[in-house]
Amino acid sequence: MTAPDVGRGIGGGESGAEETTTFGFPRDTFRILHVSTGNVCRSPITERLNRHFVTERLGILGGGLVVESAGTWGHEGAAMESHAETVLAEFGADASGFVGRELLDEHVICADLVLTATRDHRAQVISMGHSAGLRTFTLKEFTRLVKAIDPATLPPLEDGLVTRARALVRAAAALRGWLLAPTAEADEVYDPYGAPLTFFRSIGEEIHEALDPVVTALTGVAARA
Repeated sequence: MTAPDVGRGIGGGESGAEETTTFGFPRDTFRILHVSTGNVCRSPITERLNRHFVTERLGILGGGLVVESAGTWGHEGAAMESHAETVLAEFGADASGFVGRELLDEHVICADLVLTATRDHRAQVISMGHSAGLRTFTLKEFTRLVKAIDPATLPPLEDGLVTRARALVRAAAALRGWLLAPTAEADEVYDPYGAPLTFFRSIGEEIHEALDPVVTALTGVAARA
């Protein structure tokens, strides 16, 4: 397995000879982009927890999965908030080497799945274009849709993590509009920026709870008891 870029996702090491997508990116990668406002609290927690959970369940990660994040008003080059680092450490996840980024068109173009903290972030990503509508969800929205998908209808992991991940996104997109949130607030992960550690911990728990079924569906492996 090729080591990830410092501070960014899992996977990498693409070959120029690989078949490419419309935008010129290798088909054997699957990029998950987590989006919040500043890219120093919610999206870093989600990025690093996602990486941690996938690696924890699969042991070593193959198949070209890349997990990264950015902010709609991202603090370019900034470190993660210290409370966010503490929350990640309490989950056993690695916060080292993180560097904040401002969301750019190229990030949306590269992403196969965009998971945002709020509905406003989702709207901002979709407004950027690049056919992002069918692959952009709030995190909690995607969780709700994933829970309704029969895992038996997804390709087995033996067919490759990328193949399974792409099928999962298509299935979730097909369900959108049928499974609405009970309230508007149900799809939101609120911003803990400037809040005490106790609030960061509650947001971390929300993210953890939302990510668990997503990673289970993605990898086909449930969390260890």
